[in-house]
Amino acid sequence: MIPRRALPFLAATPAMAQEAPRRGTLRYATLGLDTADPHRHTGSIAVQQAYVEALTSIGPDGGVEPFLAERFSVSEDGRTATFHLRPGVVFHDGSAMDAAAIQANIERVRDRIRGGWLAGAMRLISRIETPDAATVVLHLSEPYAPLLTSLSELWIVSPRSPGWEGNITRPAGTGPFLFGQWQPNVRLVAPANPRYWRPGLPRLEAVHFDLRGDVDKGLALRAGDLHIADVPHDVAGQLRADPRFTVQGLRDTTWYFLAFNNRRPRPPFDNPLVRQALGHVLDKPGFMRFVAGDAGVPTNQMVAPGNLYFDQALHDADPYRAQDLDRARALLSEARIDPARTRIEMVSWQESYAQAAVQMVRRLGFQVTHTALDDIGAQRRLGQYDWDICCMASGPRADVFLRWVRLMSDGPNPVLWGGIQDPELDSMIRAAAAEPGFEARRERYARAWARVAEKHYFLVLGHAANQIAWRREVQGFSTGFTWSPHRADGGIAVTSLG
Repeated sequence: MIPRRALPFLAATPAMAQEAPRRGTLRYATLGLDTADPHRHTGSIAVQQAYVEALTSIGPDGGVEPFLAERFSVSEDGRTATFHLRPGVVFHDGSAMDAAAIQANIERVRDRIRGGWLAGAMRLISRIETPDAATVVLHLSEPYAPLLTSLSELWIVSPRSPGWEGNITRPAGTGPFLFGQWQPNVRLVAPANPRYWRPGLPRLEAVHFDLRGDVDKGLALRAGDLHIADVPHDVAGQLRADPRFTVQGLRDTTWYFLAFNNRRPRPPFDNPLVRQALGHVLDKPGFMRFVAGDAGVPTNQMVAPGNLYFDQALHDADPYRAQDLDRARALLSEARIDPARTRIEMVSWQESYAQAAVQMVRRLGFQVTHTALDDIGAQRRLGQYDWDICCMASGPRADVFLRWVRLMSDGPNPVLWGGIQDPELDSMIRAAAAEPGFEARRERYARAWARVAEKHYFLVLGHAANQIAWRREVQGFSTGFTWSPHRADGGIAVTSLG
């Protein structure tokens, strides 16, 4: 059965409505923004929620909470979901957020967004009913356990938004801030929504999202150029000792991995023995200490210990749990590979942890050409499939399926994992997502993971929670389960500057 949840919504109180007028511009810097079209994003989920909202929201414990839907229910067989919309909500363009608009958004993602984040999941919706303007009923062709969590990232925009028929260029959402002036890779200035549906909110005049990838965020926080930013673990430790700052981790973790080019692998990296050798050269504990100090958790899974889907037995049986250079050299010898005559093309983001992986690989004698790029540049280069390995990370997700979907042949943004094309794996993932019972679903995901490990598509290094820091004058802010800056239980809508 698909889980149901109807936790108390963080409603505006009379006191909020009587507060002083909005004041101040919050300067915020975490992830970037890869598109103005909320239905076409490839994983950048730390900016869009400022101006778009969804039917559901993810709470601090990973549970599902009502958002634009004030309540919802799911049938026992998992094939029908009913949503009752909040009354009086309007889009930024003044049109009504009603059942017809919800239907139009779901159909756009389902029918017209090729390779979109949720396109595959939405194709399970065989029929949409709107018995009245405030009710939406979704009929699924098969049970889909992650439906409610997945809908937290199907952001609702006005069908009147410019570019609706192609690429949305100026999304009109329902969020507490407007999509204002956007300079890709530079900034997004988001003014307050004067018609926001929660009385007294937002409390700020605007949010300035810094989208530059080359900013020293720790220095900018100390200088007052930023109010809220994600920071490396070493900087987080320094700021925790400074009374001018608060530091919290996201509730879910980021996982780090080394992936192979699975779409067009070049010899000898299509050889399982070579992939195994690279697994043995990795020092997972050392890598995770470098990334996050004592907070880093080395493992071989896409979820961290404590997650419902974590498998302790699989963790304990990890063949690459400890670095084994002798075994790595023996495997290369068996494969008749001379690493001194073999060049590795490695791609990464501009992150120091990638260089740690480079140094490990070089210990076998490989010649490594390491290309470190900003987010957009790395995505483009990875999409060319002219590389051998990449060292990357993937952040928190609202549901474990939203990690799995990126391993599917038609999944969104598959480049970080080397563009896996495996129909059998696709079937295993679909079967897990369609399983209503948790224990059976967990077992199906475990079988899918066994196939990933067998094929050596990628090697997990470990997990760590991303750290967010903010200055003392920031009041009312807290981190959430994912990168979302705005959600049902809090975020920038309730944030003020003192």
